[in-house]
Amino acid sequence: MARVTRRPALDAPRGRTGMLVRTPQPSRDRFGRFTEWVARAMGTPTFLAILTLFCAAWITWNTVAPDFLRFDSQQYGFTVLTLVLSLQASYAAPLILLAQNRQDDRDRVQIEQDRQRAERNLADTEYLAREIVALRMALSELTEQVMTRETLRQELKALIDQQEDRVAGDAGASS
Repeated sequence: MARVTRRPALDAPRGRTGMLVRTPQPSRDRFGRFTEWVARAMGTPTFLAILTLFCAAWITWNTVAPDFLRFDSQQYGFTVLTLVLSLQASYAAPLILLAQNRQDDRDRVQIEQDRQRAERNLADTEYLAREIVALRMALSELTEQVMTRETLRQELKALIDQQEDRVAGDAGASS
């Protein structure tokens, strides 16, 4: 029986050595988390409903309330309300952009981790494929040398037939 020798290239997957895997660090940036919270909150139907109710209440109060209780004049087109909404929008836009930048950074890290995982999977797959080929080659060498049951039966049947022919030949010669 021939011995199967292993090649050093089959012992380990390629590309595994020297790869560093970075683990993501938890964010300690409070302002960044705040900006994400603002961006998430402003993108909800609840926020839009509350802002609509706020504007409706503002306009109603400054239209229906007695003159001495009004704080934003209807005749000037609700200037204070316009300023409040402009102030809200001027802060909302940069906060949303900051939150998007943080999300982009997280996406970049995730893409890098996915790329590294794909490289490891490819190296593992190639290693397993080489191992399967080596096993098939070893198995084919073994099957050439190992006798199967069917082969053994055929050999025994052939020997029995030869023995019967010999016995029949001896019996025919002696008669």
